[in-house]
Amino acid sequence: MNPSENNPQSGTATRTVFLLAHTGRPAAIRSAELVVRGLLRSGIGVRVLRAEAADLPLPTEAEIVEDASAECLDACELLIVLGGDGTLLRGAELARASGVPMLGVNLGRVGFLAEAERDDLDKVVDRVVTRSYEVEERMTLDVVVRNNGDVVHEDWALNEAAVQKVSPERMLEVVLEIDGRPVTGFGCDGIVCATPTGSTAYAFSAGGPVVWPEVEALLMVPISAHALFAKPLVTSPDSVLAVEVQPHTPHGVLWCDGRRTVELPSGARVEVRRGAVPVRLARLHHASFTDRLVAKFALPVQGWRGAPH
Repeated sequence: MNPSENNPQSGTATRTVFLLAHTGRPAAIRSAELVVRGLLRSGIGVRVLRAEAADLPLPTEAEIVEDASAECLDACELLIVLGGDGTLLRGAELARASGVPMLGVNLGRVGFLAEAERDDLDKVVDRVVTRSYEVEERMTLDVVVRNNGDVVHEDWALNEAAVQKVSPERMLEVVLEIDGRPVTGFGCDGIVCATPTGSTAYAFSAGGPVVWPEVEALLMVPISAHALFAKPLVTSPDSVLAVEVQPHTPHGVLWCDGRRTVELPSGARVEVRRGAVPVRLARLHHASFTDRLVAKFALPVQGWRGAPH
């Protein structure tokens, strides 16, 4: 999908981009300055949070806003995020709430959510100026926590919702459920419920499968389970996953994307289903996910000859 086809401002001269950066990193400050100056030279307005503007050498033309909220992206056609995975997930919160596509520039290590690397900044500016990018939607998770049948917390995640133990010396006793039917129960360090996007994040570290982004599915991956049957599970995107913390076990904790957390009392039930609101990502490249996987993890492919012609 070309963003200009659905952009109400595509026929006007006024365009605005929101910039979010990890200003605690010198590389991010230099990168932000290059992007801001490049966009302003091309007649595109740039909006920045006041908390970050204090650390950035910004031209006077840059627009400063107070708080990070969906409203601060009003009339913006794009959210550019400069930083590592944590900053990209912070940007994803704004992207989901506002519906504005996020274009990530990786300044960290792996950065699967990023579309560009720090050496691509000139290309990023050029693609934004010429609107040479496409937008794709990524599945999210809606998460509900129940206690004694009552909803006590609601949340969402782009990568994963992880139910984890709190006490290092005690396992978390859980029972897993899929589509209203029990699957198995065991003691473990936790359970990761993930999207395909999150399959290369925490779920990957826990031994889960890598799922290509275009595959619609939900994942349930045990963490250090004390059981014979504790394999990663891949379900329909329309399934409802549930993790029940057993009443006799110590309380646990729920982490959503490693950013938002809530305590789970003994007996709590966590329900995870496909999110109603996706996160929109701007894409500059048509490279396959396979190539991205090889590049990000530096996988050894020497000796590959390819299919015969």
